[in-house]
Amino acid sequence: MVLVALVVVGHSLVMLPWQPTHDRIYDFIYFWHMPAFVFVTGYLSRGWSYSPARVWGLVRGLVVPYLLLEWALTSFREVVGGEHFHRLWIVPHWPMWYLPAVFCWRLATPAFRRLGVFALPVAVGLSLIGGYVAWDYLDTRRILGFLPFFVLGTLIRPSALAQLRRVPARVAAVGVLVGVWVLAGNLSQWAQTRWLYYSWQYANLHSSLSPIATRGLLLLIGVAGALAVMALIPARGGWFSRMGAASLVVYLCHGFVVKAVGYTAYPHWAAGHVTLSLVLNILGAICVALLLASPWVAPRLERLIDPLTYAERRFDHARDLHVEATELEERPRELAGVG
Repeated sequence: MVLVALVVVGHSLVMLPWQPTHDRIYDFIYFWHMPAFVFVTGYLSRGWSYSPARVWGLVRGLVVPYLLLEWALTSFREVVGGEHFHRLWIVPHWPMWYLPAVFCWRLATPAFRRLGVFALPVAVGLSLIGGYVAWDYLDTRRILGFLPFFVLGTLIRPSALAQLRRVPARVAAVGVLVGVWVLAGNLSQWAQTRWLYYSWQYANLHSSLSPIATRGLLLLIGVAGALAVMALIPARGGWFSRMGAASLVVYLCHGFVVKAVGYTAYPHWAAGHVTLSLVLNILGAICVALLLASPWVAPRLERLIDPLTYAERRFDHARDLHVEATELEERPRELAGVG
């Protein structure tokens, strides 16, 4: 829930005037929040294996929502915002790249599991090569770029993650995030913010280091930052943790809110109120994430973005009720037979 809330915060920051403080906060978040998000996705996918039910689950839970939300969000931006888009579904727009990415990563999970100790080096190699890929169908460069974080999530064991809860690890995590904050303030001196998206060709990027060295350094920073955040986020459950189950709803639906606000006079107002707009932006983004993940909103939106899963649940519920009713009808007959 923390990570998906930061996705909303990050996307909302683009409505603000570009100031050094805004840039630094934006770069600081993007150094590690999507690496951490992909890492958690990999951790939750580590047991994925091929079976008709699991493959259908990917189609039902990822492909169908992608087709629906990609069309819905681009249509909203064209009708309300006057924007224009091409190659619908072939090239994901804005946050929709994550659905085809998870689809591809999970399909590749059994193959990486068979690689054993070579899985992570292979993933890193593919990420380093990804910046040279010319075609952008389904955001291939980004899928390859973030791949090491996903593979690391599939490989790490719960016992290893438990070590992050120890006091020395948490103290080190604070130091890591302070270091990332310093790097965020100096990013323009050796690279660009575009590097943090893992979606651009190296030919369109600038860095004082070689492209391979820059991507490799960013991978290390992303892993360190992701693990540091995992160490500092409380492990106990509660209402906030339960909201994390609706992270996909927040991820897929927040764009409508962010764009709707962006089409108003708010960005113009924010340009004249730099500090106040930053505070309002962050608080507003967190409130949007909490609202979308709330038990009053999330279940209703799930029916729209994942209709097949909702239909299957309704069918299974109706079938269970039918079976229960049949058993209740037959029980008096059985008792009469015994009597």
